[in-house]
Amino acid sequence: MGLAGECRRLLRGAGPVLAGLLVVGVAGAPARAETVREQQWHLTAMKAAEFWKVGTGKGVTVAVIDSGVGRVPELEGQVLPGVDLAGGKAEGDERTDRDGHGTSMATIIAGTGKGSGGEGLSGIAPGVKILPIRVPREDAPGESSWAAAIRRAADSDAKVVNISMSTATADPAGDDAVKYALSKGKLVFAAVGEESSAEKAGGLRYPAATPGVVGVAAVDPGGKPTAESLAGPQVDMSAPGVDILTACRGKAGYCKSHGTGEATALASASAALLWSAHPDWTNNQVLRVLLNTAGAPLSGAVRNDGVGYGVARPRIAMPTPGPPGPADVYPLPDFVAAAAAMAAGDAGPSTESGADDAAAFRGTVWWIGLGLVGVLIVGGAVTTVLGRRAGN
Repeated sequence: MGLAGECRRLLRGAGPVLAGLLVVGVAGAPARAETVREQQWHLTAMKAAEFWKVGTGKGVTVAVIDSGVGRVPELEGQVLPGVDLAGGKAEGDERTDRDGHGTSMATIIAGTGKGSGGEGLSGIAPGVKILPIRVPREDAPGESSWAAAIRRAADSDAKVVNISMSTATADPAGDDAVKYALSKGKLVFAAVGEESSAEKAGGLRYPAATPGVVGVAAVDPGGKPTAESLAGPQVDMSAPGVDILTACRGKAGYCKSHGTGEATALASASAALLWSAHPDWTNNQVLRVLLNTAGAPLSGAVRNDGVGYGVARPRIAMPTPGPPGPADVYPLPDFVAAAAAMAAGDAGPSTESGADDAAAFRGTVWWIGLGLVGVLIVGGAVTTVLGRRAGN
């Protein structure tokens, strides 16, 4: 039996797993190190090769509010002149990344694969341009820095704003900044944060918990929320957030990272991909379709606090988006109102824990307006793992 046949046999015996994550050893065959591309399991799981046939994000700019975006081969030609809000004590400018975090997020979004002799890291939207906006970064952006950064992004040509960071402190200026960004036709995505920060934040991190921001949680290769990903009414959607290969300062130039920040970069890039394919849509329509085409929880709930409305699936959203809905209606209810409805036992979003979900989900399309307008099940109820959810 050849290697391909052996892989198929082992996959059948192992049950539903992601083929891209399985390393098969054959007796007598020399071990082979995985290529950079093979280590990017999320590209296989989300079936990037298929949606790249529709588009790569060309024509869309993503503002990356982070620690700066450094110079790596994978981002050559992808990064625009940006903004430095890090303050006078910080060395360099927005292209100086002290800890590498912003560079990693930008690579997840827009890496071109130019490194390693053309076999380097690929972002899921390699046609996207990156607008770096550097803010002070210790553990998280300061109270006023992310609000100011959102306003700068809102006044730029960027359509999508990515904030792969979080802070425990709510900032009233942030509420106004988000409203301003939405009024300028932008979409703002932010990481919901990790469990280690839950005690200080009471389970909420900002700006993800700010009304109008799309809060993003992380899921593992099986489709379950990661143990560290914070759950709650602020979770609007999710994306892979485990063992994501990124650019870093290591000897090889690559390292594996994890968290809701990585998931946020993938969600932001998914929005950019969809917007590139449908440039005449508004921010409301792009987000609505992104949510409509997400893989919803197996339980049948419209959403839960672990994965939100589901895992981003650009493979579905780009070629078969369905009607985008009204251009001037924001598709997410205020998370505070949603939380109140859940506490009152309203027929709103489910409060079941995302950790209780099985590793498989049912692929569905949920039509969402200011509230829940109806449900359209696409292709019947299909139980899949994340790899199939990402590309069904």
